[in-house]
Amino acid sequence: MKALFTFKYKDDEMKSLEKLGFDIIFKDERNITFSKEIKDIDLMVCFDPFNKIDVGLFPNLKWIQLLSAGINQVPIDKIIAQDIILTNNRGGYSIPIAEWIVLKILEMIKNSKEFYDKQNKKIWKMDTSLLELYEKTVGFIGTGSIAQEAAKRLVGFGVKILGINASGKNANHFHQCFSIEKINDIVPQCDFLVIAAPYTDNTHHLIDDSVFANMKDGTYLINIARGSIIDENALFNYLQSSKIKKAALDVFEVEPLSEDSPLWEMDNVIISPHNSWASEMYSRRRYEIAYENMKRYINRESLVNVVDLKTGY
Repeated sequence: MKALFTFKYKDDEMKSLEKLGFDIIFKDERNITFSKEIKDIDLMVCFDPFNKIDVGLFPNLKWIQLLSAGINQVPIDKIIAQDIILTNNRGGYSIPIAEWIVLKILEMIKNSKEFYDKQNKKIWKMDTSLLELYEKTVGFIGTGSIAQEAAKRLVGFGVKILGINASGKNANHFHQCFSIEKINDIVPQCDFLVIAAPYTDNTHHLIDDSVFANMKDGTYLINIARGSIIDENALFNYLQSSKIKKAALDVFEVEPLSEDSPLWEMDNVIISPHNSWASEMYSRRRYEIAYENMKRYINRESLVNVVDLKTGY
């Protein structure tokens, strides 16, 4: 069985994957091109080679294992047409991103950015405007593994945790969950709103002018999902109006964020370069999901993290 890897693990990890019974071919996805050598692959382990090679050129391709949690880079129509199984790295980045969410919530209400600025300027000035997280309400758009890991950590702060997802189904560590149709009823209840949904056609600019207008005055916003879930122009306007008191943004509609973006200059915005996923464990988890699923695949067992191509989960 032939597997194409466009990301290379450590040598010992690659050998352990080969020992499962696979003929592994490595082609760096940054400069990959189609060739006869890879035409007859059965599976692909990758991040995003899809702008370099057309999956329609692989007649035997039955399964793609993504090493990302997001799937917005994948040509979904072709995957469906060829009946290809798609699995992702859901959960592989959940712990570091959950910690990041808690960090940014605390940084915003404890005015960390302002204190760092004072330190750089050697200004000794007390600030009594700091807030407590206790008894606040945190809302999540998306209640998958990242949101659940974050909710689990936030429970100890004594907050109320609300979730919004496609169907309104319950999720671990949430006090209540609601369907996406209820979004404009739920966001006015939230002191903090965390964007943790997958990016799909249905979630493009989900957080638009109408949703912003329904938010509580002084809402704190965190986005660790995908930038295009938020209408960035509307976000800028509501940051100026103080409807959004502060925002911690790790993702943007266009990345890298342009030097001309007005968001860079806003005192009430914390910007990071799509960095919330990083930790000393991410490489190991990328390997573990590939190993587990390749072992299951060779043994004809059900795969983990199979993506529902209709919902993106």
